Amino acid sequence: MLLAFALMGLVLLVSTYLTPQPPPQPAPKATPKAVPAPEITPPSVEKAPSKRESKAAAKPVAPPPQVVAAKEQITIIETEVFQVQLSNRGGVVNSWILRKYKDSNGKPLDLVNPKSIGKVVMPLGVRFHEDQPSDKLNHGLYQVTKSTDGLSVDFEFSDGHWWAKKSLVFGRDSYVVQLSSEVKEGGSTKPHLVYWRGGFGDSSVLGAAAAQSSVRYDLDQSSLVTLKAEDAKERYQAHRGRFSLAGIADAYFAAVAMPEGGREFEIHTLADPLPTAEDGKDESNAGVAIGGNRVNRFPIFIGPKDMDLMRSISPNLELLVDYGYFSILAKPLFLALNYLNDHYFNNYGWTIVFITVVINFLLVPLKITSLKSMKKMSVIQPQIKAINDKYRGMSMTDPRKQQQNQEVMDLYKKHGVNPMGGCLPIALQLPFFIAFYNVLSSSIELRGANWMWIQDLSRLDPYYVLPISMMISQFVMQKMTPSTSPDPTQQKMMLLMPLFFGFIFLKAASGLVLYWLTGNLVGIAQQVFFNKITPAPVPAAVPAPSKKSRK
Repeated sequence: MLLAFALMGLVLLVSTYLTPQPPPQPAPKATPKAVPAPEITPPSVEKAPSKRESKAAAKPVAPPPQVVAAKEQITIIETEVFQVQLSNRGGVVNSWILRKYKDSNGKPLDLVNPKSIGKVVMPLGVRFHEDQPSDKLNHGLYQVTKSTDGLSVDFEFSDGHWWAKKSLVFGRDSYVVQLSSEVKEGGSTKPHLVYWRGGFGDSSVLGAAAAQSSVRYDLDQSSLVTLKAEDAKERYQAHRGRFSLAGIADAYFAAVAMPEGGREFEIHTLADPLPTAEDGKDESNAGVAIGGNRVNRFPIFIGPKDMDLMRSISPNLELLVDYGYFSILAKPLFLALNYLNDHYFNNYGWTIVFITVVINFLLVPLKITSLKSMKKMSVIQPQIKAINDKYRGMSMTDPRKQQQNQEVMDLYKKHGVNPMGGCLPIALQLPFFIAFYNVLSSSIELRGANWMWIQDLSRLDPYYVLPISMMISQFVMQKMTPSTSPDPTQQKMMLLMPLFFGFIFLKAASGLVLYWLTGNLVGIAQQVFFNKITPAPVPAAVPAPSKKSRK
């Protein structure tokens, strides 16, 4: 039981309450005002651009004429799902708002981290492979052409040597955007990538940077690969291959390109130290650069990781929802939650309560077996204590210790006791506990789901009613459970476990605490019922020590 509690506590400590913070970044060197950090020399990628592309670039072409806007201007694209603010200075994104979602402060959710403005190259900025700055392209004044329907926009810039064009085409009610970009140097097309740096998703939540990662689905390996900012903190990571999707994501949202036809694609994973929303200290935020060809043209999904929505766009998008090692339980659990919520309860909180009750009643046969085993253990505790007293003071290396263990095992065998029987129900609930945690941490459907006074089941209880109630119920259940140890110190230690658990659950998702609290209440009811239908155990008589043993 102690081991099970420790494992569950470890899951929460590592993943929610005490998530290790990245070490502080070194102070950046002073740079000219409003100029982002210089480009870093990328490592060699897995596959270089094709020979055909290299030959095509070899022939010199006349440089393009100058195309420069007279002044800086902001272009806003409005759709049913987006409000996007674009700047012609660099042809980049200033904000990308999802109109149907709110951040943790109740404001419209901007997927662009506001802390990144002026510190890194903004989304849609240009990145090159070689050690060559792209400041002119990322700070030049592009000419803007917006379509009459307001759903597409072109940015074009040329200073006589460099030329670049970027185009975005939106759908009226779609989370998919068509992106194309082309860059020329001295009239020759040049391989390049486009950025999304400085983090992604809801930057207002606690520990936002820890949830960010670059993602790619490798068709050759048939696997989803994710990299955190920590993986690119010392040197960014570059990968080229056949990817069905590649981009950036956090727990609930994603911005991923979907290359068509299995053509080779490239993704760079970067890290940018930026101040956090909670304390202003620098923390590594994930960033990516995607594309890698002379002309990049692909659709990008930018939106919530909603299973039904992603399934309707591309089957591979579903892979963005990662339920971890217990996905075999987590995915059916999510499907059951979704179905029951949509067809019966219309509230995820009551759906969690119902499923928890069902899980606990399915485990009733094992619980009864466990409780019987625990009662038998409590009956023979005086005899076990007598055996331990008989061999007290002996060192662990004393040969008679083996005799002590044999006597205890013979006693278990005589009374039909399984010393591990009491751990079985808790051990079986541990996978469900982790599965619930993964569902709450990864399913957009539960983000913002309310229940009674709880406004968001994926976040902590603001009034701490659930964790305190869980702690009290844990203590009551602990007192009702037959003691299986003759050691008073261990018994007192077990009574401290509810306090430890309550401390851990203070910062846990409300839905997870609701699941554990419901399980405790059902367990208390089952324990009361079991105590009524089974007689109280009569402690076994302790045999008087023989004269020989006294000597």
